Amino acid sequence: MSSLWPGRAVLTVSLFLLSSVALPLMAEPLPPPQGDVLLRVVGDIEHPNVGEELHLDRAMLKSLPQGVIETSTPWTEGVGRFEGPLLRALLEAAGTRSDHVRIRALNEYESEVPVADFHAYDVILALERDGEPIAVRDLGPMFVLYPFDEHPELLNETIRHRSVWHVGSVHVP
Repeated sequence: MSSLWPGRAVLTVSLFLLSSVALPLMAEPLPPPQGDVLLRVVGDIEHPNVGEELHLDRAMLKSLPQGVIETSTPWTEGVGRFEGPLLRALLEAAGTRSDHVRIRALNEYESEVPVADFHAYDVILALERDGEPIAVRDLGPMFVLYPFDEHPELLNETIRHRSVWHVGSVHVP
């Protein structure tokens, strides 16, 4: 039994040191964007970088933990490979605590989405399809994408309304 104790002590100390370094890094607000702002996160957030809002350009969005979804959608032809930040990672970067968000399109369409969706599924803010940026005329510059082919139960009216195209902002109540 005594041979296990040193290993446990090392593990405990290692976990403590890792958490004491990782937690402050996660709490660091992102710097202001250098490029064109693609997304604004507004409302009740802890980590703004421009006034009371979090503004993100393409490079910042791509620096967040990413997801890849290979799926067909109700709005596109065939199966595509979509890439973009996980929405749960985006909300973590903003420092949100709400149980829902309102995602607003550039044309003012808005949908309320429960944050639980982002933890139950790897929902992404799709920035690219098949390795290319998504053009505004093709649902871009980004859209909320659920893994439809992996979870066919998501192909329903409720989820289609939550899959906002032309995303411009996320509002946190």
